[in-house]
Amino acid sequence: MIASAAEQLERYRRNRGPLRIAMLGTRGIPAGYSGFETCVEELGSRLVLRGHEVTVYNRAHHVRYAGDFYKGIHLVTLPTIPNKYLDTIVHTTFSSLHALTQGYDVDIYFIAGNSLVTWIPRLFGQATILNVDGLDWKRQKWPPLAKRYIQFAEKMATLLPTLFLTDSQVVQRYYREQYGLEPPYIPYGASVVRRPPGEWLERFGLEAGRYVLFVGRLVPENCAHHLVDAWNDIDSDMKCVIVGDAPYAKEYIADLKARAKGNVIFTGYLFGEGYAELSSNAYLFVETSGVGGTHPALLEAMAFGNCVVINGTAENRESIGETGFAYDGEAGAEGLRPLLERLLANPEEVTTCGRKTLARVQSVYSWAAVTDAYEALCYRLTIPAPKIGR
Repeated sequence: MIASAAEQLERYRRNRGPLRIAMLGTRGIPAGYSGFETCVEELGSRLVLRGHEVTVYNRAHHVRYAGDFYKGIHLVTLPTIPNKYLDTIVHTTFSSLHALTQGYDVDIYFIAGNSLVTWIPRLFGQATILNVDGLDWKRQKWPPLAKRYIQFAEKMATLLPTLFLTDSQVVQRYYREQYGLEPPYIPYGASVVRRPPGEWLERFGLEAGRYVLFVGRLVPENCAHHLVDAWNDIDSDMKCVIVGDAPYAKEYIADLKARAKGNVIFTGYLFGEGYAELSSNAYLFVETSGVGGTHPALLEAMAFGNCVVINGTAENRESIGETGFAYDGEAGAEGLRPLLERLLANPEEVTTCGRKTLARVQSVYSWAAVTDAYEALCYRLTIPAPKIGR
């Protein structure tokens, strides 16, 4: 008789016991920048509750949290070079060298660009997993040399870690077609707590249900300019709220703010209660990003019960399934504007869409199921201990 996934996981727990797991390659926790930090916090805290010992590596200049533990997760803070091109790989290299002698069972890395150091902990018998994220070389922010490095790192992701995985079936298909390999697919999760209107809406002069919302890093490839430009030409007394920032995109952000009219509000970074309150009370959510894999902000918008409008990339369409609305990203603001005008004029359509997106995220993007998948993968890689080489 074939055991179910839940039965197999329970068997692993009984036979192998708790694991020592490290997470490397992000800015660290408490989450305060992007989706991968949220993933580390959500996944790590759930693994701790299941009895595992979890360590997360933080970047000193990004995370100001002073404690050694957060939500039961051990924090190791190391320095790096605060530079757009070196920040991530330098810190991940330091983290990998530190991890080498810590006796972890499994090291979970994030972002394909970190692939070149995923072999280091394997020297001492530790298994390494790399979540490659999206196809990062497509991002406009990278100059040609950086793009070539990322494409090289993408190939090395198929060779140097014990195993690599994707959180998008579109990206999984890319690796199948490009490299003839079938990485495991483990989706991102979404878990939110809705908040009623309160001090945060008041702070930004907002009314519940009277604004459209964008959340994301303000970099060119996330295309917030699609929304700003479209909104400038829409006749509405609602407001457009742009939540986010970016450390290495000052010129783009300055241009974005300069072209926005008075009913566009920029909040900067928002996390925790402020983010939850604005997301809980939006009229609809707009995801304009033109590259990347699964966008956590989009899934969380769905979990808040928002109607969502997406740039119609294959990855974004995968996330929303048969729910939500898509515009032609190649057309930019010209593609987005008529769709927004239609939805602003039809609140019933928006309400129905919100119910559908919530149902989808609850059935497909559960953090509990995501944790099950990672935990089972970690167990499988430690029985028996992996060796370097294919």
